[in-house]
Amino acid sequence: MIKLPARADWPQDNTVIAPSILSANQLILGEQVKQAQLGGADWLHIDIMDGHFVPNLSFGPATVKAIDGFTTLAQDVHLMVEKPADFIEPFIKAGASSLTLHIESKGDIRKLLEGIKDKGLSCGISIKPDTKPCDIAPYVDLIDLILVMSVYPGFGGQAFLASSPKQISDIREIIKTSGRGIWLEVDGGINKDTAAKAVEAGADALVAGNAVFGQSDIKQAIAQIRQATELR
Repeated sequence: MIKLPARADWPQDNTVIAPSILSANQLILGEQVKQAQLGGADWLHIDIMDGHFVPNLSFGPATVKAIDGFTTLAQDVHLMVEKPADFIEPFIKAGASSLTLHIESKGDIRKLLEGIKDKGLSCGISIKPDTKPCDIAPYVDLIDLILVMSVYPGFGGQAFLASSPKQISDIREIIKTSGRGIWLEVDGGINKDTAAKAVEAGADALVAGNAVFGQSDIKQAIAQIRQATELR
């Protein structure tokens, strides 16, 4: 298992770029993952969809295990599932670096997060665009990451929602008040044009799918997103 870096150990002004393999060419996934790492990606983002919490299906633990043979990057696993309790152990065994649960999913979220931490993984909370940032407050003493969905989850290729910067900035204030080093990650509609908006609002990790894997030159695509964050 490759660990997700702690926020405190990462350069303050260096925004993480985490390409989402949901947009990769699945027929050559290993090669695409290699290209992302060589192109300057910091993490890999793995969207897990169960067909219930969101209407689509995506990957299983076997994909996470297989990717380990093609990269040394951390695998940031995002569980867009109705019952995360059924998915946690299989993904831990497969080699996930971190597991992020939706606050809107079923089960005792705090207990599940504690179980993830007990296994030595980083853990996170994700919220949909319509969820109030204050709903995260009960978990800030425990989590390592907060993932803001800047689109409605379940489909790739959506546009960055205009309401997202306000939600991001509100969560940044919650993190600041907590006094803890918590990653603020944003997922949805991130590209070279929207990356700066997310970072200006307080994001320090960006998930990009089509804007990376949907481009002919993966290295150049990552560089363009990174440059946009540096010009903010």
